[in-house]
Amino acid sequence: MDTSEPVIIIKDLCKAFGSNVVLDHFDLTLYRGENLVVLGKSGSGKSVLIKCIIGLLRPDGGRIEVFGQNVPELRYEELDQIRAKVGFLFQSNALYDSMTVRENLEFPLRRHWMHTEQKQVDELVHMVLESVGLPHTVDMMPAELSGGMRKRIALARTLILKPAIILYDEPTTGLDPITGMEIIELIREVQQQYQTSSLVITHDLKLVRLAGERIIMLIDGKCYAQGTYDEMKTSTDPKVRAFFE
Repeated sequence: MDTSEPVIIIKDLCKAFGSNVVLDHFDLTLYRGENLVVLGKSGSGKSVLIKCIIGLLRPDGGRIEVFGQNVPELRYEELDQIRAKVGFLFQSNALYDSMTVRENLEFPLRRHWMHTEQKQVDELVHMVLESVGLPHTVDMMPAELSGGMRKRIALARTLILKPAIILYDEPTTGLDPITGMEIIELIREVQQQYQTSSLVITHDLKLVRLAGERIIMLIDGKCYAQGTYDEMKTSTDPKVRAFFE
């Protein structure tokens, strides 16, 4: 991990919905090549955080710098360029049911790389399907895939643009324990193979323990504590300990 090179810097991020304050001067830094996990209870603001980072939600205050650019100030065209470098694995997978696996994977290429030749497209589709261990699914429909396979295809679609950063929104939620473990291992493999910087939001302690190089505790809308899994687990702070009991 190159701690001298941050790829995301968040300072004093605030977001409220009416009287419900979700993020309260929240701070975070993601470094190049790091797997950073944001751990928080359901409803703590983790998904709001990740949507603010990619510009799906506009914060009430603070800065969100991605590759040195403040996301809330970007024009649509500039934001689109940032999104091409930042992969987002949705909790729901967000595959298009009417498209085959191949067509789902080709979609972001058609959107961002309009002049890509078909031979190159085919090579990229094959490469990312190999990366997630599902080359045989290329002509299948999402309805023919298991939950874990859909998650893998969604990750393949994220990888096809070769993003420098991947944001994972509760990647193991709704999966059985064995499939969840497979996804955790895949997150680690992707980081090693593609040298990505990863921000993972979750409440899954197994994912935190196995994939998180550094952990941020999102409590009461703030970056309440941060450190390694062992440091968090042995903390004497009752709010932190509550996650591990």
